Amino acid sequence: MKIANKLFWCLPLLLLLSCKKYTELTPKGSLLVSTTKDFYDLVSLPNRAYPITNIQNLVDDMWTREYNIVGATQNINVVHFTFDESVNRVNLLSASTFYNQTYKYINRWNTIISLVDESNGDAAMKTLAKAEAKAFRAFDYFLLINVYAKAYDPATAATDGGICIMDKYDLEAQPTKSTVKAAYDFVQKDLDEAIPHLEVQPADPYHPSLAFAWALKAKVHLFKREYAQAKEAALKSLSYNDQIFDLVAYSAQGGPNVVPVTAPNNPEVLSYMYMTGYNEMNFAYTYIISPELRNLFNDDDARFKLFFNTTSTSLLDAGSGTAYYSIGYTKFFYPTVGIKTTEVYLMLAEAYARENNLGEAINTLNKIRTKRITSAAATLAVPATTKETMDLIITERRRELLFGFNRFFDLKRFNLEPEYAKTTVRLFPLVNKTVPQQTYTLKPNSRLYIIPFAQDVLKKNPGLTLNTDEVIPF
Repeated sequence: MKIANKLFWCLPLLLLLSCKKYTELTPKGSLLVSTTKDFYDLVSLPNRAYPITNIQNLVDDMWTREYNIVGATQNINVVHFTFDESVNRVNLLSASTFYNQTYKYINRWNTIISLVDESNGDAAMKTLAKAEAKAFRAFDYFLLINVYAKAYDPATAATDGGICIMDKYDLEAQPTKSTVKAAYDFVQKDLDEAIPHLEVQPADPYHPSLAFAWALKAKVHLFKREYAQAKEAALKSLSYNDQIFDLVAYSAQGGPNVVPVTAPNNPEVLSYMYMTGYNEMNFAYTYIISPELRNLFNDDDARFKLFFNTTSTSLLDAGSGTAYYSIGYTKFFYPTVGIKTTEVYLMLAEAYARENNLGEAINTLNKIRTKRITSAAATLAVPATTKETMDLIITERRRELLFGFNRFFDLKRFNLEPEYAKTTVRLFPLVNKTVPQQTYTLKPNSRLYIIPFAQDVLKKNPGLTLNTDEVIPF
Protein backbone atom coordinates (compact mmCIF):
# COMPACT_ATOMS: atom_id res chain seq x y z
CA MET A 1 0.00 0.00 0.00
CA LYS A 2 1.58 3.28 -1.09
CA ILE A 3 1.34 6.06 1.45
CA ALA A 4 1.44 9.69 0.46
CA ASN A 5 4.06 11.94 1.97
CA LYS A 6 1.45 14.25 3.44
CA LEU A 7 -1.32 13.05 5.67
CA PHE A 8 -4.42 14.77 6.92
CA TRP A 9 -4.66 13.74 10.56
CA CYS A 10 -7.95 14.18 12.34
CA LEU A 11 -7.72 14.51 16.10
CA PRO A 12 -9.46 12.87 17.75
CA LEU A 13 -9.56 9.86 15.43
CA LEU A 14 -12.82 8.15 14.73
CA LEU A 15 -13.56 5.61 17.42
CA LEU A 16 -12.20 2.20 16.60
CA LEU A 17 -14.94 -0.39 16.36
CA SER A 18 -12.91 -3.52 15.65
CA CYS A 19 -9.57 -4.98 14.73
CA LYS A 20 -10.73 -5.63 11.17
CA LYS A 21 -11.92 -2.12 10.44
CA TYR A 22 -8.77 -0.82 11.99
CA THR A 23 -8.39 2.84 11.14
CA GLU A 24 -10.25 5.67 9.45
CA LEU A 25 -8.96 9.14 8.72
CA THR A 26 -11.01 12.10 7.62
CA PRO A 27 -9.99 15.60 6.55
CA LYS A 28 -12.93 17.17 8.39
CA GLY A 29 -11.56 19.35 11.18
CA SER A 30 -8.13 17.96 10.41
CA LEU A 31 -4.60 19.06 11.08
CA LEU A 32 -2.01 18.89 8.32
CA VAL A 33 0.89 16.69 9.38
CA SER A 34 3.81 16.74 7.00
CA THR A 35 7.12 17.35 8.76
CA THR A 36 9.11 15.04 10.99
CA LYS A 37 8.60 17.47 13.86
CA ASP A 38 4.83 17.21 13.35
CA PHE A 39 5.01 13.43 13.70
CA TYR A 40 7.28 13.66 16.72
CA ASP A 41 4.89 16.08 18.39
CA LEU A 42 2.05 13.58 17.87
CA VAL A 43 3.72 11.22 20.32
CA SER A 44 2.96 13.63 23.15
CA LEU A 45 -0.66 13.06 24.12
CA PRO A 46 -1.26 14.51 27.59
CA ASN A 47 -4.84 13.37 28.12
CA ARG A 48 -4.62 9.62 27.46
CA ALA A 49 -7.37 7.84 29.40
CA TYR A 50 -7.77 4.12 30.10
CA PRO A 51 -11.11 3.54 31.86
CA ILE A 52 -11.17 0.61 34.30
CA THR A 53 -14.96 0.30 34.50
CA ASN A 54 -15.01 -3.21 33.00
CA ILE A 55 -12.67 -4.61 35.66
CA GLN A 56 -12.86 -2.53 38.84
CA ASN A 57 -15.70 -4.42 40.55
CA LEU A 58 -13.80 -7.70 40.23
CA VAL A 59 -10.89 -6.42 42.31
CA ASP A 60 -10.69 -7.12 46.04
CA ASP A 61 -9.27 -3.62 46.67
CA MET A 62 -12.30 -1.84 45.19
CA TRP A 63 -15.81 -1.23 46.48
CA THR A 64 -18.95 0.63 45.49
CA ARG A 65 -21.90 2.39 47.12
CA GLU A 66 -24.59 -0.11 48.04
CA TYR A 67 -27.29 1.66 46.05
CA ASN A 68 -25.29 0.81 42.91
CA ILE A 69 -25.92 -2.89 43.58
CA VAL A 70 -29.00 -3.32 45.78
CA GLY A 71 -32.07 -3.24 43.55
CA ALA A 72 -30.05 -2.17 40.51
CA THR A 73 -30.87 -3.45 37.05
CA GLN A 74 -28.44 -6.17 36.03
CA ASN A 75 -25.38 -4.73 34.31
CA ILE A 76 -21.71 -5.61 34.03
CA ASN A 77 -20.90 -3.81 37.28
CA VAL A 78 -23.50 -5.77 39.25
CA VAL A 79 -22.40 -9.05 37.67
CA HIS A 80 -18.77 -8.41 38.53
CA PHE A 81 -19.40 -7.12 42.04
CA THR A 82 -21.47 -10.20 42.91
CA PHE A 83 -19.08 -12.55 41.07
CA ASP A 84 -21.97 -13.97 39.04
CA GLU A 85 -20.60 -16.55 36.60
CA SER A 86 -24.05 -17.61 35.43
CA VAL A 87 -24.44 -14.51 33.22
CA ASN A 88 -23.29 -14.35 29.61
CA ARG A 89 -21.48 -11.03 29.89
CA VAL A 90 -21.35 -10.40 26.15
CA ASN A 91 -25.08 -9.62 26.35
CA LEU A 92 -24.23 -6.73 28.68
CA LEU A 93 -21.27 -5.34 26.75
CA SER A 94 -22.46 -3.46 23.69
CA ALA A 95 -19.13 -1.62 23.55
CA SER A 96 -16.01 -1.02 25.64
CA THR A 97 -14.58 2.47 25.95
CA PHE A 98 -11.28 1.04 27.19
CA TYR A 99 -10.94 -1.29 24.20
CA ASN A 100 -11.86 1.32 21.61
CA GLN A 101 -9.74 4.09 23.09
CA THR A 102 -6.68 1.88 23.46
CA TYR A 103 -6.86 0.76 19.84
CA LYS A 104 -7.34 4.39 18.86
CA TYR A 105 -4.03 5.17 20.53
CA ILE A 106 -2.41 2.20 18.79
CA ASN A 107 -3.69 3.60 15.50
CA ARG A 108 -1.87 6.83 16.33
CA TRP A 109 1.40 5.04 17.12
CA ASN A 110 1.17 2.90 13.97
CA THR A 111 0.62 5.94 11.80
CA ILE A 112 3.72 7.61 13.22
CA ILE A 113 5.79 4.45 12.82
CA SER A 114 4.63 3.85 9.23
CA LEU A 115 4.69 7.40 7.88
CA VAL A 116 7.40 9.38 9.63
CA ASP A 117 10.20 8.09 7.39
CA GLU A 118 8.50 9.70 4.38
CA SER A 119 8.23 13.09 6.10
CA ASN A 120 10.55 16.05 5.66
CA GLY A 121 12.93 16.42 8.55
CA ASP A 122 15.91 15.27 10.55
CA ALA A 123 16.75 11.56 10.33
CA ALA A 124 17.57 11.34 14.05
CA MET A 125 14.17 12.78 14.94
CA LYS A 126 12.48 10.23 12.70
CA THR A 127 14.25 7.44 14.57
CA LEU A 128 13.28 8.98 17.90
CA ALA A 129 9.63 9.41 16.90
CA LYS A 130 9.39 5.76 15.84
CA ALA A 131 11.09 4.58 19.02
CA GLU A 132 8.77 6.58 21.25
CA ALA A 133 5.70 5.39 19.36
CA LYS A 134 6.84 1.78 19.75
CA ALA A 135 7.33 2.24 23.50
CA PHE A 136 3.78 3.51 23.87
CA ARG A 137 2.41 0.85 21.52
CA ALA A 138 4.05 -1.78 23.74
CA PHE A 139 2.33 -0.26 26.78
CA ASP A 140 -1.07 -0.33 25.10
CA TYR A 141 -0.78 -3.90 23.89
CA PHE A 142 0.41 -4.96 27.35
CA LEU A 143 -2.79 -3.55 28.85
CA LEU A 144 -5.00 -5.18 26.23
CA ILE A 145 -3.53 -8.67 26.50
CA ASN A 146 -3.81 -8.62 30.29
CA VAL A 147 -7.45 -7.48 30.27
CA TYR A 148 -8.84 -9.66 27.47
CA ALA A 149 -6.82 -12.87 27.84
CA LYS A 150 -5.45 -15.25 30.43
CA ALA A 151 -2.45 -14.21 32.45
CA TYR A 152 0.81 -15.37 30.91
CA ASP A 153 1.33 -19.06 31.69
CA PRO A 154 4.58 -20.44 30.25
CA ALA A 155 2.93 -23.83 29.83
CA THR A 156 -0.03 -22.62 27.74
CA ALA A 157 0.78 -19.12 26.44
CA ALA A 158 1.58 -20.40 22.95
CA THR A 159 -2.00 -21.66 22.54
CA ASP A 160 -4.03 -19.35 24.82
CA GLY A 161 -6.18 -16.93 22.84
CA GLY A 162 -4.96 -13.33 22.72
CA ILE A 163 -5.87 -10.09 20.96
CA CYS A 164 -5.69 -8.55 17.51
CA ILE A 165 -2.28 -7.08 16.73
CA MET A 166 -1.60 -4.44 14.10
CA ASP A 167 1.99 -3.38 13.53
CA LYS A 168 1.55 -0.75 10.83
CA TYR A 169 -0.79 1.78 9.30
CA ASP A 170 -2.76 -0.18 6.70
CA LEU A 171 -6.37 0.54 5.79
CA GLU A 172 -6.77 -2.82 4.03
CA ALA A 173 -5.41 -4.99 6.82
CA GLN A 174 -7.59 -7.77 8.25
CA PRO A 175 -5.80 -8.89 11.40
CA THR A 176 -6.42 -12.20 13.09
CA LYS A 177 -6.27 -12.89 16.80
CA SER A 178 -2.87 -13.61 18.29
CA THR A 179 -1.97 -15.96 21.09
CA VAL A 180 -0.92 -14.67 24.50
CA LYS A 181 2.69 -15.59 23.73
CA ALA A 182 2.62 -13.79 20.37
CA ALA A 183 1.27 -10.65 22.03
CA TYR A 184 4.00 -10.70 24.67
CA ASP A 185 6.63 -11.36 22.00
CA PHE A 186 5.37 -8.35 20.08
CA VAL A 187 5.53 -6.12 23.16
CA GLN A 188 9.07 -7.26 23.91
CA LYS A 189 10.16 -6.68 20.32
CA ASP A 190 8.77 -3.14 20.36
CA LEU A 191 10.60 -2.35 23.59
CA ASP A 192 13.87 -3.91 22.44
CA GLU A 193 13.73 -1.89 19.22
CA ALA A 194 12.76 1.33 21.01
CA ILE A 195 15.15 1.39 23.96
CA PRO A 196 18.42 2.03 22.07
CA HIS A 197 16.97 5.27 20.64
CA LEU A 198 15.05 6.75 23.59
CA GLU A 199 16.20 9.68 25.69
CA VAL A 200 16.92 9.99 29.39
CA GLN A 201 15.13 13.37 29.46
CA PRO A 202 12.48 13.58 26.71
CA ALA A 203 11.06 16.84 25.35
CA ASP A 204 8.19 16.80 27.85
CA PRO A 205 6.73 14.36 30.43
CA TYR A 206 4.30 12.97 27.85
CA HIS A 207 7.08 11.50 25.73
CA PRO A 208 8.44 8.14 26.98
CA SER A 209 11.78 8.14 28.77
CA LEU A 210 14.41 5.42 29.04
CA ALA A 211 13.40 4.90 32.66
CA PHE A 212 9.82 4.24 31.57
CA ALA A 213 10.77 1.83 28.78
CA TRP A 214 13.10 -0.20 31.00
CA ALA A 215 10.41 -0.28 33.70
CA LEU A 216 7.85 -1.62 31.23
CA LYS A 217 10.39 -4.19 30.05
CA ALA A 218 10.87 -5.27 33.67
CA LYS A 219 7.10 -5.66 34.02
CA VAL A 220 6.85 -7.82 30.91
CA HIS A 221 9.62 -10.12 32.15
CA LEU A 222 8.11 -10.26 35.63
CA PHE A 223 4.73 -11.30 34.26
CA LYS A 224 6.46 -13.97 32.17
CA ARG A 225 8.28 -15.22 35.31
CA GLU A 226 11.65 -14.34 33.80
CA TYR A 227 12.98 -13.00 37.06
CA ALA A 228 16.66 -12.51 36.20
CA GLN A 229 15.71 -10.39 33.19
CA ALA A 230 13.12 -8.50 35.26
CA LYS A 231 15.75 -7.68 37.88
CA GLU A 232 18.21 -6.48 35.24
CA ALA A 233 15.61 -4.26 33.56
CA ALA A 234 14.37 -2.84 36.88
CA LEU A 235 17.91 -1.93 37.92
CA LYS A 236 18.45 -0.30 34.55
CA SER A 237 15.30 1.78 34.96
CA LEU A 238 16.35 2.88 38.43
CA SER A 239 19.74 3.89 37.09
CA TYR A 240 17.92 6.66 35.19
CA ASN A 241 15.38 7.58 37.87
CA ASP A 242 15.39 6.18 41.40
CA GLN A 243 13.54 9.02 43.15
CA ILE A 244 10.78 8.28 45.64
CA PHE A 245 8.50 11.11 46.70
CA ASP A 246 8.93 11.41 50.46
CA LEU A 247 5.44 11.35 51.96
CA VAL A 248 6.87 11.33 55.48
CA ALA A 249 8.60 14.68 54.92
CA TYR A 250 5.54 15.86 52.98
CA SER A 251 3.36 15.09 56.01
CA ALA A 252 5.64 17.21 58.18
CA GLN A 253 5.24 20.07 55.70
CA GLY A 254 1.47 19.91 56.04
CA GLY A 255 0.60 17.72 53.05
CA PRO A 256 -1.48 18.62 49.98
CA ASN A 257 -3.53 21.33 51.67
CA VAL A 258 -0.33 23.29 52.31
CA VAL A 259 2.08 22.23 49.55
CA PRO A 260 0.35 21.32 46.25
CA VAL A 261 2.02 18.74 44.00
CA THR A 262 0.36 18.67 40.60
CA ALA A 263 1.02 16.64 37.47
CA PRO A 264 3.61 16.48 36.05
CA ASN A 265 5.62 17.61 39.08
CA ASN A 266 5.99 14.36 40.98
CA PRO A 267 9.55 13.10 40.36
CA GLU A 268 8.70 9.42 40.90
CA VAL A 269 6.21 9.31 38.01
CA LEU A 270 7.70 7.76 34.86
CA SER A 271 4.65 8.10 32.59
CA TYR A 272 1.43 10.06 32.75
CA MET A 273 -1.53 7.99 31.70
CA TYR A 274 -4.86 8.27 33.48
CA MET A 275 -8.03 6.33 34.24
CA THR A 276 -10.35 9.17 33.29
CA GLY A 277 -8.20 11.98 31.94
CA TYR A 278 -5.79 14.58 33.27
CA ASN A 279 -7.85 15.68 36.25
CA GLU A 280 -9.10 12.24 37.41
CA MET A 281 -12.08 14.06 38.91
CA ASN A 282 -14.35 11.14 39.77
CA PHE A 283 -12.13 9.41 42.35
CA ALA A 284 -14.54 10.09 45.19
CA TYR A 285 -17.65 8.81 43.47
CA THR A 286 -16.27 5.83 41.58
CA TYR A 287 -13.03 4.70 43.22
CA ILE A 288 -13.87 3.67 46.76
CA ILE A 289 -11.48 1.23 48.42
CA SER A 290 -12.78 -1.92 50.08
CA PRO A 291 -12.87 -2.58 53.83
CA GLU A 292 -10.21 -5.23 53.22
CA LEU A 293 -7.79 -2.75 51.66
CA ARG A 294 -8.70 -0.09 54.22
CA ASN A 295 -7.59 -2.48 56.96
CA LEU A 296 -4.19 -2.97 55.32
CA PHE A 297 -3.27 0.64 56.12
CA ASN A 298 -2.01 1.38 59.63
CA ASP A 299 -2.58 4.73 61.30
CA ASP A 300 1.03 5.73 60.59
CA ASP A 301 0.77 5.23 56.83
CA ALA A 302 0.98 8.61 55.11
CA ARG A 303 -0.55 7.18 51.92
CA PHE A 304 -3.80 6.80 53.79
CA LYS A 305 -3.62 9.68 56.26
CA LEU A 306 -2.91 12.31 53.61
CA PHE A 307 -5.33 11.28 50.91
CA PHE A 308 -8.30 9.27 52.18
CA ASN A 309 -11.56 10.08 53.96
CA THR A 310 -13.57 7.52 55.95
CA THR A 311 -16.33 9.69 57.39
CA SER A 312 -18.22 11.56 54.65
CA THR A 313 -21.69 10.06 54.50
CA SER A 314 -22.37 11.83 51.22
CA LEU A 315 -19.61 9.94 49.39
CA LEU A 316 -19.55 6.54 51.10
CA ASP A 317 -21.88 4.31 53.12
CA ALA A 318 -21.50 5.10 56.82
CA GLY A 319 -20.50 2.03 58.76
CA SER A 320 -19.17 0.16 55.72
CA GLY A 321 -15.51 0.46 56.70
CA THR A 322 -14.65 1.81 53.25
CA ALA A 323 -12.75 4.96 52.30
CA TYR A 324 -12.46 7.27 49.32
CA TYR A 325 -9.66 9.35 47.84
CA SER A 326 -10.51 12.89 48.90
CA ILE A 327 -7.78 15.19 47.54
CA GLY A 328 -8.41 17.22 44.39
CA TYR A 329 -5.91 16.91 41.54
CA THR A 330 -4.90 20.57 41.91
CA LYS A 331 -3.57 19.76 45.41
CA PHE A 332 -1.91 16.43 44.69
CA PHE A 333 -1.91 14.39 41.53
CA TYR A 334 -2.00 10.70 42.37
CA PRO A 335 -0.69 8.51 39.49
CA THR A 336 -2.92 5.55 38.72
CA VAL A 337 -2.35 3.94 35.30
CA GLY A 338 1.18 4.81 34.21
CA ILE A 339 4.38 3.54 35.82
CA LYS A 340 6.22 5.15 38.72
CA THR A 341 9.54 4.42 40.40
CA THR A 342 7.96 2.74 43.41
CA GLU A 343 6.47 0.10 41.12
CA VAL A 344 9.96 -0.51 39.76
CA TYR A 345 11.26 -0.98 43.32
CA LEU A 346 8.41 -3.41 44.00
CA MET A 347 9.22 -5.37 40.85
CA LEU A 348 12.87 -5.47 41.87
CA ALA A 349 11.94 -6.68 45.36
CA GLU A 350 9.84 -9.47 43.85
CA ALA A 351 12.65 -10.49 41.50
CA TYR A 352 15.03 -10.73 44.47
CA ALA A 353 12.49 -12.74 46.45
CA ARG A 354 11.92 -15.14 43.57
CA GLU A 355 15.68 -15.76 43.53
CA ASN A 356 15.54 -16.36 47.30
CA ASN A 357 17.64 -13.26 47.97
CA LEU A 358 15.36 -12.30 50.83
CA GLY A 359 17.66 -9.72 52.39
CA GLU A 360 17.84 -7.64 49.21
CA ALA A 361 14.10 -8.08 48.68
CA ILE A 362 13.26 -6.59 52.08
CA ASN A 363 15.95 -3.92 51.79
CA THR A 364 14.35 -2.82 48.52
CA LEU A 365 10.88 -2.87 50.06
CA ASN A 366 12.06 -0.78 52.99
CA LYS A 367 13.29 1.93 50.62
CA ILE A 368 9.63 2.57 49.79
CA ARG A 369 8.27 2.10 53.30
CA THR A 370 10.65 4.59 54.93
CA LYS A 371 9.16 7.24 52.62
CA ARG A 372 5.60 6.17 53.39
CA ILE A 373 5.38 5.13 57.06
CA THR A 374 5.79 7.80 59.74
CA SER A 375 6.92 5.48 62.55
CA ALA A 376 9.69 3.02 63.29
CA ALA A 377 7.41 0.28 61.94
CA ALA A 378 8.45 1.35 58.46
CA THR A 379 11.46 -0.97 58.52
CA LEU A 380 10.59 -4.63 58.08
CA ALA A 381 12.73 -7.51 59.30
CA VAL A 382 13.80 -10.21 56.87
CA PRO A 383 11.38 -13.19 57.02
CA ALA A 384 12.52 -16.79 57.13
CA THR A 385 10.91 -17.93 53.88
CA THR A 386 10.32 -16.82 50.31
CA LYS A 387 6.57 -17.22 50.82
CA GLU A 388 6.54 -14.83 53.79
CA THR A 389 8.65 -12.34 51.85
CA MET A 390 6.40 -12.53 48.82
CA ASP A 391 3.34 -12.00 51.01
CA LEU A 392 4.88 -8.76 52.30
CA ILE A 393 5.66 -7.62 48.75
CA ILE A 394 2.16 -8.45 47.49
CA THR A 395 0.58 -6.55 50.37
CA GLU A 396 2.84 -3.56 49.78
CA ARG A 397 1.88 -3.58 46.11
CA ARG A 398 -1.76 -3.27 47.19
CA ARG A 399 -1.02 -0.25 49.37
CA GLU A 400 1.27 1.48 46.89
CA LEU A 401 -0.28 0.77 43.48
CA LEU A 402 -3.85 1.92 44.04
CA PHE A 403 -6.64 2.02 41.45
CA GLY A 404 -5.73 1.47 37.79
CA PHE A 405 -4.95 -2.02 36.50
CA ASN A 406 -2.22 -3.26 38.83
CA ARG A 407 -4.24 -5.22 41.37
CA PHE A 408 -6.40 -6.83 38.67
CA PHE A 409 -3.30 -7.94 36.79
CA ASP A 410 -1.66 -9.14 40.01
CA LEU A 411 -4.65 -11.25 40.98
CA LYS A 412 -4.62 -12.87 37.55
CA ARG A 413 -0.91 -13.69 37.49
CA PHE A 414 -0.66 -14.83 41.13
CA ASN A 415 -3.77 -16.97 40.72
CA LEU A 416 -1.73 -19.22 38.43
CA GLU A 417 0.55 -20.11 41.35
CA PRO A 418 -1.03 -22.25 44.10
CA GLU A 419 1.12 -20.60 46.80
CA TYR A 420 -0.23 -17.15 45.99
CA ALA A 421 -3.66 -17.84 44.48
CA LYS A 422 -6.53 -16.10 46.21
CA THR A 423 -10.21 -16.93 46.57
CA THR A 424 -11.86 -13.55 47.03
CA VAL A 425 -14.78 -13.51 49.47
CA ARG A 426 -17.13 -10.54 49.57
CA LEU A 427 -19.81 -10.09 52.24
CA PHE A 428 -22.54 -7.76 50.99
CA PRO A 429 -24.38 -5.56 51.81
CA LEU A 430 -22.63 -4.26 54.91
CA VAL A 431 -25.07 -1.50 55.85
CA ASN A 432 -28.40 -1.98 54.09
CA LYS A 433 -30.83 -4.04 56.20
CA THR A 434 -33.66 -4.33 53.67
CA VAL A 435 -32.11 -7.24 51.76
CA PRO A 436 -30.43 -10.39 53.06
CA GLN A 437 -26.66 -10.25 53.46
CA GLN A 438 -24.88 -12.74 51.21
CA THR A 439 -21.38 -14.09 50.74
CA TYR A 440 -20.02 -13.89 47.19
CA THR A 441 -16.97 -15.91 46.15
CA LEU A 442 -14.56 -15.43 43.26
CA LYS A 443 -12.34 -18.44 42.65
CA PRO A 444 -8.81 -18.08 41.27
CA ASN A 445 -9.70 -19.85 38.03
CA SER A 446 -12.94 -17.93 37.42
CA ARG A 447 -13.70 -17.01 33.83
CA LEU A 448 -14.66 -13.55 35.10
CA TYR A 449 -10.97 -12.63 35.17
CA ILE A 450 -10.97 -12.64 31.37
CA ILE A 451 -13.07 -9.76 30.03
CA PRO A 452 -14.94 -10.76 26.86
CA PHE A 453 -14.76 -8.66 23.72
CA ALA A 454 -17.78 -6.39 23.34
CA GLN A 455 -20.52 -6.78 20.75
CA ASP A 456 -19.44 -3.89 18.52
CA VAL A 457 -16.01 -5.48 18.04
CA LEU A 458 -17.38 -8.98 17.47
CA LYS A 459 -19.88 -7.75 14.87
CA LYS A 460 -17.23 -5.90 12.90
CA ASN A 461 -14.84 -8.84 12.91
CA PRO A 462 -16.66 -12.20 12.63
CA GLY A 463 -13.30 -13.99 12.77
CA LEU A 464 -12.63 -12.71 16.28
CA THR A 465 -13.39 -15.36 18.90
CA LEU A 466 -13.87 -15.00 22.65
CA ASN A 467 -11.18 -16.03 25.12
CA THR A 468 -13.81 -17.25 27.59
CA ASP A 469 -16.47 -19.94 27.30
CA GLU A 470 -19.22 -17.35 27.00
CA VAL A 471 -21.49 -17.21 23.95
CA ILE A 472 -21.69 -14.61 21.19
CA PRO A 473 -25.41 -13.73 21.05
CA PHE A 474 -25.73 -13.33 17.27
